[in-house]
Amino acid sequence: MKDKFERIHEEIKGYTQSSQPGVEHEMLPKPIVEDDEYRSAGKLKGKVALITGGDSGIGKATAILYAKEGANVAISYFDEDKDALETLERLKDIGVKVKAYKHDLKSEKDAYNLIENVVNDFSTINILVNNGGIQYPKNQFREITSEQLKLTFETNFFGMFYLTQAVLPHLQKGDTIINTTSITAYNGSADLIDYSATKGAIVSFTRSLAQSLAKEGIRVNGVAPGPIYTPLIPATFDAEKVEKHGDSTLMGRRGQPSENAPAYVFLASHDSSYITGQVIHINGGDYISS
Repeated sequence: MKDKFERIHEEIKGYTQSSQPGVEHEMLPKPIVEDDEYRSAGKLKGKVALITGGDSGIGKATAILYAKEGANVAISYFDEDKDALETLERLKDIGVKVKAYKHDLKSEKDAYNLIENVVNDFSTINILVNNGGIQYPKNQFREITSEQLKLTFETNFFGMFYLTQAVLPHLQKGDTIINTTSITAYNGSADLIDYSATKGAIVSFTRSLAQSLAKEGIRVNGVAPGPIYTPLIPATFDAEKVEKHGDSTLMGRRGQPSENAPAYVFLASHDSSYITGQVIHINGGDYISS
């Protein structure tokens, strides 16, 4: 008997969206961002988390689990107002303090303003999840323009760097930073060379920052998703690739945002107290099957 993840994989037909990073409310079927089988245990009670790209996909799924674990949650997003509003309503239903902020990852000024606003509204920050990003495939390496290269690095890596610098004065011993990298940092990707390069930079950044902050008791880890059904997929690929997305994994399907979120809970909680500088791979076996 097929489970819900296998069924939704078969239901997804090829379709596309016109702009990055994509919107969840237009996706049919919708991604699974919340799994009824998850059992919370108050692992993040009293914590304040900031999640970039928290309006949809992996960020939304993580925000929901953080709220279920007792954290107050701030999400930032680029321009996906409807997705952000829907996410806020779900978080409010869970019963924690929540707020959404528009934020341009490319802007250093925006990074410092975002952290200042979150601290003013929530009094502190304990968990930073650097999750927002974009990708623009090109069939040929020579087709990657300097403008695209700059945009991809400024969004995916510079934004993470700026936010981390801005948040550090507010973090204390026991607090955590979690960075979203990608399977492409390890496998590479012929049509996402600039994107893969940013994700490789994030892996190195995570390992290096973990060494830098270890004496302060601040842990830094990462999650490397494989083919996950988020708005970024139809906003990136053509209809055929969207429909076949995840077929080549050992598990024969794409993953869902809800299957990623527990790793972010683990890395933010006391359960991972002896883990820093590491990356959790969530990819249906795609990394070892390549």
